[in-house]
Parts: sequence; structure tokens; C-alpha cells
Amino acid sequence: MFTLYLASVWLHILAAITWIGGSLFLVLVAVPWLRRGDRTLAARFLTETGPRLRAIGWICFAILAVTGSYNLWVRGVDLASFGDPAWRASPLGRAALAKLAVYALVLIASAVHDFSIGPRAVAAIERDPTAPDAVRLRRLAAHMGRANVVAALVLVALGVILVRGWPT
Repeated sequence: MFTLYLASVWLHILAAITWIGGSLFLVLVAVPWLRRGDRTLAARFLTETGPRLRAIGWICFAILAVTGSYNLWVRGVDLASFGDPAWRASPLGRAALAKLAVYALVLIASAVHDFSIGPRAVAAIERDPTAPDAVRLRRLAAHMGRANVVAALVLVALGVILVRGWPT
């Protein structure tokens, strides 16, 4: 049982690294580089790489949901725990609930970005990179991407707190 738990934690961390690393690459490397060049080329790059990155990201989200649930279960947390006011008020309960809340926000923001704002921004840039709609959608997609990276880093911090406890 302990070996399975360690494998689950390892897979959870690997999925988080993959998702966050891809997000950081886009926010810190690819998008700034693309901004300096031809907007049409940038749209083409995102059109060609976006679906692959999106698929990897959503696979990571699924792995994180499954392994995270299993990891909590191994630590004694089940669905009944969420209905227990004493557990919710405990340090573990507070950390778990905070992490789940941020994870839910990340999923919602990612879905809006990946399936609505991002594709619309790329299409608008392909039509006319200087059009007000293209500029607005590109900025909105960029802000959403940055916000998701910040939320991802909050999730990492909450994961550490979940395992190591709240700072005193």
C-alpha cells in the first residue's frame, strides 16, 4: 500500500511539474518572444502548438484529480470528512479545502482560456493582428495565462502546506 501511495505522489508531482512547466514556458519564454515578432507568425505558432499543449495540460489535470484524491484518501480523508466541521476547521482540512478551491478555479479559468478566449484570440490575430478585437482578446488570453500560472504556484504552496503543515 505504501509503495502505491509513493507512486501516486510521484505521479502527482510529475503531472504538476509538466503542467506548471508548460505554463511557465508559455508565459515566460514563448509569448514574450512571439510578441516581439510577426503577429501572424505568433498566431500560427499558437495554432500549431496550442492543441498539443492543451491536451497535455488536461491530461495532467485528470492525473492530478485522480492522484490527489487517492493521496488524500490514503491520509484518511474521505467524502464524509468534507461534511465534518471539526475536520474542515483542522489545519489539514483548511489546506485541503483551499487547495481544492484553487484547483477548481484553475480548471474553470483553463476551460475558458483553452476553449473560448485562446482560440478566439488566435483566430482574430490570424484575420488582422492589429484589429482592436485581436488586441483585446490577445491581452485577455495573456492575462488569464499569467493568472493561471500564479494560481498554479499557489497550488504548489498549498500542496506543501497540506503535507508539512501551516507555517507558524
